[in-house]
Amino acid sequence: MDWCRYRFRSVWRLAAPPDAVYAVLERAEEYPRWWPQVREVASVDDTTGTARFRSLLPYELVVTVRAQRQDPAARVLEADLSGDLEGWVRWTVTAEGSGTRAVYEQEVEVRARLLRALAVPGRPVFRVNHALMMRGGRRGLAARLLSV
Repeated sequence: MDWCRYRFRSVWRLAAPPDAVYAVLERAEEYPRWWPQVREVASVDDTTGTARFRSLLPYELVVTVRAQRQDPAARVLEADLSGDLEGWVRWTVTAEGSGTRAVYEQEVEVRARLLRALAVPGRPVFRVNHALMMRGGRRGLAARLLSV
């Protein structure tokens, strides 16, 4: 097992139409407005940006995000990550009942030196840290959708 590799999957059920959810998720530069753990997103060009985030642990991660797929018809967003994390991330947004099911998937390898050094003893803590970040994002998105 490579202790520096992670696979995450979160399912967010939201009381909003899928197109409205997708419209918010496709504007990554606005994530810091509603997702507390996303501290900054800066555009580099039309398909690339940088993101800085931090959850409960006193450690920030910085990644370069390169859009690979932005498909409003299928409501899928995919991007490659490099920097403190190397890998990919995907949002898939679908209708579910009268609301939306947003699935977040991520496969990454930790590249940040300190996190690699703490890979074995820190793994359970890193997973909890990620879960708290995702909980904050889901709550923030739900609140944001009420205001649009």
